[in-house]
Amino acid sequence: MTDRAPQPVDRQLPTEESRDLLALVREIAQREIRPVAAEEEDSGRFPREIFTLLSEAGLLGLPYAGEFGGGEQPYEVYLQVLEELAAARLTVGLGVSVHSLACHGLAGYGTKEQQAAHLPAMLGGGLLGAYCLSEPAAGSDAASLTTKAVRDGDEWIITGTKAWITHGGVADFYTVLARTGAEGPKGITAFLVPGDADGLTAAVPEKKMGMKGSPTAQLHFDGVRVPDSRRIGEEGQGFTIALAALDAGRLGIAACAIGVAQAALDEALTYALDRKQFGHPIADFQGLRFMLADMATKIEAGRALYLAAARLRDAGKPFSRQAAMAKLFCTDAAMAVTTDAVQVLGGYGYTADFPVERLMREAKVLQIVEGTNQIQRMVIARHLAGPETR
Repeated sequence: MTDRAPQPVDRQLPTEESRDLLALVREIAQREIRPVAAEEEDSGRFPREIFTLLSEAGLLGLPYAGEFGGGEQPYEVYLQVLEELAAARLTVGLGVSVHSLACHGLAGYGTKEQQAAHLPAMLGGGLLGAYCLSEPAAGSDAASLTTKAVRDGDEWIITGTKAWITHGGVADFYTVLARTGAEGPKGITAFLVPGDADGLTAAVPEKKMGMKGSPTAQLHFDGVRVPDSRRIGEEGQGFTIALAALDAGRLGIAACAIGVAQAALDEALTYALDRKQFGHPIADFQGLRFMLADMATKIEAGRALYLAAARLRDAGKPFSRQAAMAKLFCTDAAMAVTTDAVQVLGGYGYTADFPVERLMREAKVLQIVEGTNQIQRMVIARHLAGPETR
């Protein structure tokens, strides 16, 4: 593995403040995250202290209002922060994206009283969040979830199982979608559940092909009581809240995917310039040069796509279709780029001595989380041609 630090991406940022912010993020990534990423991923170690550091630096609440401790940064800037973090270690970049997703419901739909009570600690008080929508039998078909919340006076009793929860078992709070009414999307309500609530337990984390340092686990709700003051939005509004969060979250996944792809290109390029065969650096050979060119083009196209969607969001315009496109294209690009990076390194690319094999394994999950890429194609097609008539 090379010790050569990658060259910074030439970014178009809107303000001097945002340029300083990205410089800070790169410094943290290069000093605190990247040097231990391979070792900690191999051992399955979750870097909770990194998230504490990011919280202290104001990096866990970037897209939210300053009134409650957020950074008041546009999504255009926030997503580029995620990209830098994911390039250093996907466990961290994706973790920040998931935390932001977990804050989205309260920040967007909570009352002023709820926001004042909880958001300061969530955005900048060292807490870490998780998002609970999927279930063992409700993944892509999230509207069929069966976890129930039953009103008991001024409280709700939550019973059921959530699955594939990033930060499951280590989060300080969970945004939970549960059924409070009839079947279908209109019977779902959102709740803010403390991580130490009685009756809430986490299963043993899943054994995964990548992102081994990020715990993914089922959560069991065995009569978990939460006060009505922790209900987010109106009864039955939960699925609307979930979809709005996922639109934003898909942009986070897109940015993380480009970060992983950029890291793979950086490694492949460094290796191609250093490695000699037949008396020349292998970067001199046209076949390999064309591979590098294609990798770089996919990355630039993906970055432009997610930033275009982010600017729509920042302008208050609809961006759901563009978010789905960005998630689809960027994650497919990451899979292609990391696969090509392994090929550039040849046999060495298949070993754990270089990070490209880890990046390839990590890229795969990005095509699955927060809506598989097949779901993204359905979303895009519905925007183009309307709902299916079957």
